[in-house]
Amino acid sequence: MSTVVCVGTGPLAIGDVVAVARHDARVEIDDQAREAVETSRAIIDALAADTAPHYGISTGFGALASTFIAGEQRAQLQRSLVRSHAAGSGPEVEREVIRSLMLLRISTLLTGRTGIRLATVESYVALLNAGITPIVREYGSLGCSGDLAPLAHCALALMGEGEVRDANGVAMAAADALKAERIEPVVLAEKEGLALINGTDGMLGQLSLAIHDLRMLLTSADIAVAMSVEALLGTDAVFAADLQALRPQHGQALSASNLRAMLAGSPIVESHRPSTHTVVQDAYSLRCSPQVHGAARDTVDHAELVAGRELASAVDNPVVTVDGRVESNGNFHGAPVAYVLDFLAIVVADVASMSERRTDRMLDPARSHGLPAFLAHDAGVDSGLMIAQYTAAGIVSELKRLAVPSSVDSIPSSAMQEDHVSMGWAGARKLRTAIDGLSRVVAIEVMTASRALDLRAPLKPSAGSAAVVDLVRGEVEGPGPDRFLSPEIEAVASLVRRGAVRDAAESRLGPLN
Repeated sequence: MSTVVCVGTGPLAIGDVVAVARHDARVEIDDQAREAVETSRAIIDALAADTAPHYGISTGFGALASTFIAGEQRAQLQRSLVRSHAAGSGPEVEREVIRSLMLLRISTLLTGRTGIRLATVESYVALLNAGITPIVREYGSLGCSGDLAPLAHCALALMGEGEVRDANGVAMAAADALKAERIEPVVLAEKEGLALINGTDGMLGQLSLAIHDLRMLLTSADIAVAMSVEALLGTDAVFAADLQALRPQHGQALSASNLRAMLAGSPIVESHRPSTHTVVQDAYSLRCSPQVHGAARDTVDHAELVAGRELASAVDNPVVTVDGRVESNGNFHGAPVAYVLDFLAIVVADVASMSERRTDRMLDPARSHGLPAFLAHDAGVDSGLMIAQYTAAGIVSELKRLAVPSSVDSIPSSAMQEDHVSMGWAGARKLRTAIDGLSRVVAIEVMTASRALDLRAPLKPSAGSAAVVDLVRGEVEGPGPDRFLSPEIEAVASLVRRGAVRDAAESRLGPLN
């Protein structure tokens, strides 16, 4: 992971967003970007001196766009814009989300298309590099014009106002945090208020983090499938490359390849090849997992395509064009990002739903091919993992609700000037919750399959599955009498969430898809 991210006039990568948001990579400004910023600012300064009104430079905003503002009032205009728009409410938004938002706003500012002053964007970079995180509240963004309220909270901190957390997570007044880091509060000039708050950076930052997380989680979900196939005495024959090639879906092929790698050389699978039990075909939750997980991968690919385009965008209104015009536009509308955020929430719910069905199957003696009821030590006295499945089912039910799209729920604002909005921020917030839920559902399957594989002894699982069982056993005891289950679920969920389950399998098998 990069420790320095150099931001220029071109796009950032998703890996850059992750490096800064999660791992505190330092941000540096490219020299070409400095020149582009100064060139566009000269255009804004010339228009500011014009007696004719220009939107966002010498006028009000939104429904007040036709109101001319005299020169001596324009600094107050910018302050008022930021203060009034920093109107969020509710719980604090996570640090990594705010850092991703700040980075992406810096990226747009450095395209040279917004008219920001170089000194202002340098102060923004200093704020981010100092680890100062503005306190942003959960509710306030409608996703058009972009993420106004969250971005305004960040701009407010840049002005030395509002609330922040320092690098140690201590809440304090922004003025105190800036003073401690010797950062001078910014006095905004013409156009700068708009440039700081008019963008899709909040929803895009969360989309970037989600794509990164889902790629890891879908590999982990494939690993869980393979472990469940072994635990349920299933077959690997359906994952053969020639069968998968009959339906040439790209993601499906990748998922099936993972399953073949995980199940290769499995003594458990070999123990019933040719099959000696009476099941002719495995259940869909086993047999069709490459089709579902593959479709999920293809959806993530589509989301990454959209994210890549947005990462290459200069979203502001008005915008300074390449040939020097200052034009109003509608590029701040979050629809492209909002749609894929909703699409990914559907994918997450479906992958989790399939995982929960496999967990349930391992606990049911009528369908588990010889495993004890609920994998209990003494069924009747012990409940085993019965209620772990309840937990997974409860999460899946919530994920289905979170899969309802936000992007169709437009609520007009600004005296009907903004009469159609994207609700992309809401889509991003529910997707983050959904991804957390998926990691827990997959963890419960991994925990259940690990116990089931232990109970198949003396038969041994594949090398990949054995590595994951060993990892789990480092956190959670094996089969035995009932014990306090919640800490065990949380421990395995942590392993899944930080990629340790994937890493354990890859330590034996090499890289998986």
